[in-house]
Amino acid sequence: MTTPNRLWILTACVAALAGSPVALLAQLSYPDRCGTGIPRDEKPGYAPLPRGDVFCQLIADPKSPRSFATLVRERIDSTSSSTGNLASVGIGDVFPLGRWDGATLGDGVQLSLSAGVFAQFDLGTQSYDLLNADYMVGIPLTIRRGRTSMRLRIYHQSSHLGDEYLLREPPARRDRENLSFESVEGLFSLDAGAMRVYGGGEMLINREPSDLSRMVVHAGAELRPMPFIIPLGGLGGFRFLAATDVKSSKEHDWQPSVSARVGLEYDRARSAEPAARRWALLLEYYDGPSPYGQFFREQVRYTGIGVHFSGF
Repeated sequence: MTTPNRLWILTACVAALAGSPVALLAQLSYPDRCGTGIPRDEKPGYAPLPRGDVFCQLIADPKSPRSFATLVRERIDSTSSSTGNLASVGIGDVFPLGRWDGATLGDGVQLSLSAGVFAQFDLGTQSYDLLNADYMVGIPLTIRRGRTSMRLRIYHQSSHLGDEYLLREPPARRDRENLSFESVEGLFSLDAGAMRVYGGGEMLINREPSDLSRMVVHAGAELRPMPFIIPLGGLGGFRFLAATDVKSSKEHDWQPSVSARVGLEYDRARSAEPAARRWALLLEYYDGPSPYGQFFREQVRYTGIGVHFSGF
């Protein structure tokens, strides 16, 4: 199947999610997202250093600024039988600087600082060699009105090979291009009951290597029903969680990278004080151009299981 056809099929699938199934899911209640349901004492207006965000972090995006630890079984190049076991680890967060609250609870405009480090370790080596580390820092401006929200963000990413990897590999294997760029991103999100769909893109404005293509298209869908499927009384409980995230760039001739996650999310009861962050146990699948910066020209496919800590 050609790449344009694959991209068209994936686009059609996302469109289908936004059709009649969403109309049914829109009738379901859903949990407060990203802290927007936290009662506030302030009147509408400016609030310094608020809790939560008005744009929810993306569940299935491999580079969403959150903390996680995942065990991964990876295959490099889908035509190869070569596989390996990796530990994929991320430490990231979004720090709200200020929010201009609207008249309706949850609406507003927020400016934040986001940062994250994403690293991969080879579990097949004696010292669990560090393979790659991606460093990201950004300034997101987020906006919400009712069921719609938006994120406008400028961010920087730089990627580095691990020292152990450089020592063990022959020159032909470790001769990687430095990947470093700044990017301007815009994403639009719509909540429809338990379902959320989003889409947008980004443009690289200062990049290395200099011939790196600028344009990236980004879309996805998430499902987070309100009812606990494993209730724990006053402690809250576990609910079902599923998400898929698709990116496609001109650099890879618009070949899509597909990331999917499904599992259980723990959340405290709504009445719990103080408000708590959520965590989730998720099964993961990825297929497409590698999300690991120094290996961005390779094709990978992996499955895994990990613990993720939501931002809010």
